Amino acid sequence: MWKLPAAAIAAAVRSGEVSALEVVDAHLARIAEVNPHVNAVTQVLADRARAAARETDRLRATGEQLGPLAGVPFTVKECTRIEGVPTTFGTPRFRGLTAPADAIPVARLRAAGAIPIGHSNLPTLILAGMHTRSELYGDTRNPWDATRTPGGSSGGDGAAVATGMAALGLGNDSGGSLRIPAAFCGVAALKPTTGRFAADQRMLGPDDPGPASQLLVTDGPLARTVADLRLAYETLAGPDPRDPRAVPAPLYGDPLDGKPKVAVVADPGSHGVHPTVRRAVEAAAEALRDAGYEVREVPDVPRLDEALDAYLRLTHTEFAPSWPAVRQLLGEGGDRFIELAMRSAPPVDAPGLIALMGTWMNIRRSWTEFLDEYPLLLGPVFTEPPVEPGLESRDQAGRDRFGAARRLCSVTSFVGVPAVAVPTGLDADGLPTGVQLVGRPFREDLCLAAAQNVEDRLGTLTPIDPRP
Repeated sequence: MWKLPAAAIAAAVRSGEVSALEVVDAHLARIAEVNPHVNAVTQVLADRARAAARETDRLRATGEQLGPLAGVPFTVKECTRIEGVPTTFGTPRFRGLTAPADAIPVARLRAAGAIPIGHSNLPTLILAGMHTRSELYGDTRNPWDATRTPGGSSGGDGAAVATGMAALGLGNDSGGSLRIPAAFCGVAALKPTTGRFAADQRMLGPDDPGPASQLLVTDGPLARTVADLRLAYETLAGPDPRDPRAVPAPLYGDPLDGKPKVAVVADPGSHGVHPTVRRAVEAAAEALRDAGYEVREVPDVPRLDEALDAYLRLTHTEFAPSWPAVRQLLGEGGDRFIELAMRSAPPVDAPGLIALMGTWMNIRRSWTEFLDEYPLLLGPVFTEPPVEPGLESRDQAGRDRFGAARRLCSVTSFVGVPAVAVPTGLDADGLPTGVQLVGRPFREDLCLAAAQNVEDRLGTLTPIDPRP
């Protein structure tokens, strides 16, 4: 049963074809089998998951109507709260930081019938780099090739979903942290519009973070099929009084006039793209043409380099005051990634910050105008195939190479628009390839529909057994 997608699991549990307990036990057995090889699941919640499954089965037996994700096991990134479980952020200092309540997205998945089966690994404090290596739990390995990174920072969820340890993963993204693990592990992911999913960004205390953290970070699901992403999207969307950012926008917008227009940019900013990645974009473009989309290559996305510089300076300016204290929590070498990033784009002073906020709004306007003409944008997630672990923290050249490769992820997070990462096949080395489909604000439905058409024509890649 661990091979089944979430939709099939939920349908089987609702019909009584299988019990939720059988589903959970199958996934726990899969975790026992493959997690020693990939190290993706950090805290296995076996007893809690079995208790939740028994309650699901009890409700079904009494005739209770079960939710759309009934019995579906999911993993939760180590920075997102599960009631009664430590939220460690991958650092020993937070080993005893037991969550008093579920985070909003965890509670919503539970309310739909899904069952948290474990926490998943991440870079220490989400700050130690892209590669999923935490001081507390060590390295997560890419299940396709242990010499490559699974990506991050939601790499534990990406590897867990890819290998069948969970049907869904719950991570977050502020510049590719969902989409890069999806592309590197051969699964799908949704980064929603800023404000689409309710969440609470007060991760470590009662105070809210600054504007960059409030507006760049979005929770989102990973899954093996686009249909499962859609189920998770419908579950997670919607406002909550604890999150004043969340918008009660319709899940599905009005139909477009005529064929959907898709802009294709294989090499954003003309900074270079690996031939394998370019071929993936071309394959997805051809799949969309076959599905009836109007696909056009365009020169570039709006104001890429300006947006990247503003993105980095804004985040580093917000982060700089707390950096001396935070770096002490990262362990040996864990501070290199942020140190190298700050050299690339140092923090600014107060007048500079005010100017950056204006630039941010101006770039968002340029993107909404672009997406008014092209409701969808097709491009790479990462402009290289999966790279070696720790590239981004090795030296300045490695950090800059990483920053350039994830550039479309960074700019789309900066402007707050939705994106779906979807696999496109395997390259000559047997590694997964993928693309992302970016849409207008609050038109996740357009991204999901286009990704479904790509998946229908190019297929899915997982679950897989870990490879050396």
